[in-house]
Amino acid sequence: MNISIKYKTILALFFTFAGSMYSQENTMKEVTAPVAQKIPEKLEKHGDIRVDDYYWMKDRENPEVISHLEAENAYYNTLTAHTKIFQDSLFAEMKSRIKEDDESVPYKQEGYWYITRYETGKEYPIYSRKKESLEAKEEIMFNGNEMAEGHDYFSIGGIAVSPDNTLAAFGVDTVSRRQYHIQIKNLRNGEIYEDRIENTTGGSVWADDNTTLFYSKKDPITLRSDKIYKHKLGTSSEDDELIFHEKDDTFGTFVYKTKSKKYIVIGSYSTLTSEYQVIRADQPDGEFKMFSPRTRGLEYSISHYDDHFYVLTNKDGATNFKLMQVGEAQTASDKWEEFIPHRKDVLLEDIDIFKEYYVLSERENGLNKIKIVRWDGSDSYYLPFDSETYTAGVGQNPDFDTETLRYGYTSMATPTSVIDFNMRTKEKEVKKEQEVLGGKFDKNNYVEKRIWATARDGVKVPMSVVYHKDTKLGKDTPVLQYAYGSYGATIDPYFSTVRLSLLDRGFVYVLAHIRGGQYLGRPWYEDGKLLKKKNTFTDFVDCSKYLITEGYTSGDHLYAMGGSAGGLLMGAVVNIAPEIYNGIIAAVPFVDVVTTMLDDSIPLTTGEYDEWGNPNEKESYDYMKSYSPYDQVKAQSYPNMLVTTGLHDSQVQYFEPAKWVAKLREVKTDTNQLLFDINMDAGHGGASGRFEALKEVAKEYAFLLDLEGKI
Repeated sequence: MNISIKYKTILALFFTFAGSMYSQENTMKEVTAPVAQKIPEKLEKHGDIRVDDYYWMKDRENPEVISHLEAENAYYNTLTAHTKIFQDSLFAEMKSRIKEDDESVPYKQEGYWYITRYETGKEYPIYSRKKESLEAKEEIMFNGNEMAEGHDYFSIGGIAVSPDNTLAAFGVDTVSRRQYHIQIKNLRNGEIYEDRIENTTGGSVWADDNTTLFYSKKDPITLRSDKIYKHKLGTSSEDDELIFHEKDDTFGTFVYKTKSKKYIVIGSYSTLTSEYQVIRADQPDGEFKMFSPRTRGLEYSISHYDDHFYVLTNKDGATNFKLMQVGEAQTASDKWEEFIPHRKDVLLEDIDIFKEYYVLSERENGLNKIKIVRWDGSDSYYLPFDSETYTAGVGQNPDFDTETLRYGYTSMATPTSVIDFNMRTKEKEVKKEQEVLGGKFDKNNYVEKRIWATARDGVKVPMSVVYHKDTKLGKDTPVLQYAYGSYGATIDPYFSTVRLSLLDRGFVYVLAHIRGGQYLGRPWYEDGKLLKKKNTFTDFVDCSKYLITEGYTSGDHLYAMGGSAGGLLMGAVVNIAPEIYNGIIAAVPFVDVVTTMLDDSIPLTTGEYDEWGNPNEKESYDYMKSYSPYDQVKAQSYPNMLVTTGLHDSQVQYFEPAKWVAKLREVKTDTNQLLFDINMDAGHGGASGRFEALKEVAKEYAFLLDLEGKI
């Protein structure tokens, strides 16, 4: 849309609202927020009665639900109309920093170099390969731009090439519910076979015969991955053989092939417990063998090398995990032998296996460490990283017989680099550094550091901070504080070209490494879940108070943001300490904790009990209710708020934020903004296009910058 059309749109709104576009304040006076219908629903558990006036919003097929969501979108569009031109400008600015005709660093597997690339003006990736040499002719496997035509949403995933390099299985989702159908393509002639498998995770694994495909299928209601099937090329999916059914509804299941290519593995997982079954990849019609039966609280993962399996596990109280080994013949846990012992202060996160080396991914004091060890014990060393705060991680290394390790490095002021490291000679080659177009970026113009706040229980909580060197810190400095804080997921400090649009306008960006993540090891996670979940919320608030006390900002200029479980964090924070924030962005927020966790028909609920607790038990019910954002909304002043969701969200259903916003509108006592933006075509991850997603970021940044008077 060009500028003149934008002006016409604004003029139309001007006349519609009788001059209300003179200022945002006048607009808010003239435009009435949507008022949701109240239909009381009595919800009783453990003798406790909750009345949910907006329970009816669960019905996606109800025209009144859609009408209400559309009214919310219309309200959002009206109140933000004065920012539309700026949003377009911001989008263009963010897009201009990104190299459009970009491509990944090629990696080699089974005689082919694989590349993912983008073309100028196109939204979706092109997957290609070259045989033996990078100078060879390009073979285009999948062109996402052509495949996406006619779809509002498009995602391709789980590309699996057959061992003989002639076929590729792939998954496609055109709804954004993460329900992929799998098809098979002949890479020699481009033919798409008639084989079509619906309602899968998208991923699949080839057996060595090049005709047998294993895949995981989802429950159509709960979206839990609960079944593993075996498909024979050229047959109907209706005839596929059910290999494994995970009947415990607190578990999910998946399938993969070991890097050694010798075994196909079925995994079952819950938050606290793991189990695996294996079969030789050259015997796809054999019986899967149990690796080690599940024991509640025992987590493990397996890798294969030579005639042993290597087991990363928390067995025998190894909170930060240890590495064990076991022979192929007898693999039960009582046969495991210690290979790398547990260390109290070092989290062992992963192992990558090569023919001559193994590589350990560790975390100590919050910082990533990569250790390289020869199998024969003749050499071991850590890669050197000297920064105060950074992210380093092992990259894509599918080739087993190589002495080259590929890893990535980034920080909040340093663009991401892909590096090839020769484990024998210890020489490294930077294969690619993320380009920041426009000629204005210089990492020396940005200050990055790590600071520590003291939480109310005395625990030290780290934060990674970045800002432009010309930004003066003080009570008028705008600060955006971000966190996630659940599932043991660690959000490491990383570089973002998009974030520059805030930093260059005087914002400070703070990443709070609160409990519930695993930044300071596994105990950091254990101290932020179940009946200790409130530590996550109070950590965030205490970090905010530290930023104010230490003179980084003030409550008039402090902003907070989180998404999904981080949206739950936002919902809890605004109930606990609304007065210390000027604005909040809650993206696809999980806010109706009790009701959702009591409804085992909602996707992914039963697998979450070990994270949040099972509200069918009174102690968990009472604790959840005491922090559940929807249940704890009360008559008080709330900050300016922007809430987002997707109608087809498979992870956090749209009706959670819809109900939350309706209840907030009903009871809050302030006149601050409460905006609700619903993507009617997308799900949990938002828009699917490479650049379309930037438009959603532009909306979020415009919300913040408008509150700061920087538009």
